[in-house]
Amino acid sequence: MLGKGARIIIVFLTLYTLHSTLYTPSYALDLTGMREYFLRGDYSSCIKEGEKILADTKDYKDIDAVYYLLGLSYMKEGNYLRASDIFEIILQEFKNSPFKEEAKLGLADTYFLRGDYTKASSLYKDLMSSFPQTKLKAQLYYRISQCAYKTGNTLEAEEYSSRLKKEFPLNIESELATDLNPPASFYTVQVGCFSNKQNAQNLTQRLIKNNYPAYIEELNSLEKTVYRVRVGKFKLLKEAEVLRDKLSREGYPTKIYP
Repeated sequence: MLGKGARIIIVFLTLYTLHSTLYTPSYALDLTGMREYFLRGDYSSCIKEGEKILADTKDYKDIDAVYYLLGLSYMKEGNYLRASDIFEIILQEFKNSPFKEEAKLGLADTYFLRGDYTKASSLYKDLMSSFPQTKLKAQLYYRISQCAYKTGNTLEAEEYSSRLKKEFPLNIESELATDLNPPASFYTVQVGCFSNKQNAQNLTQRLIKNNYPAYIEELNSLEKTVYRVRVGKFKLLKEAEVLRDKLSREGYPTKIYP
């Protein structure tokens, strides 16, 4: 799930893309309504308008612009599966679309937002490999570093973060990437993740009563807030593994995070 920095960069990217492509006067298809809805944050109306256009003009030569706006809107609404399907349509049916790079980025983002960081990272890297001169390279470095942090691959995270700061020192992504670096290196064991804060508090209190150093980590995503219940902060991985095994034997679902 995305935190504050990731939310900022996705908003930045989507607005940048809209201004750099959809405002081009060469598009004969009138996207004014969809564009205005999107920029106002009325994604539901943007979706309704886009689906209506598709129902009437599916064979129009510039209809990929409608698909792209729809994909972004569905993603903003939290319907990642539908957004994913739409970005796939652009990639498969509009081989020469000017939105091809952005659609692949959007597709990767849908996997990121669903927590499939491995798949997301693979798509980000494939986009960079397929389009070596892509204008999205700074955003890709940023996202790949996020995926690496999420999966515990700190070496790769630091590698792409360093590339970002070296090649794009003035970009907003470089500043955000600094905020992503963990302030301290430690291992912790997660035993639960809840959308309901009270449930997280109940589990935390139960663990504390059993002499476990449990705490709650709050994470704000695009669509909701989740509460992760974690236990301990260890300098050594082996120490975290001992605790993980003990908690697992007691019936808790466990996972170690750096």
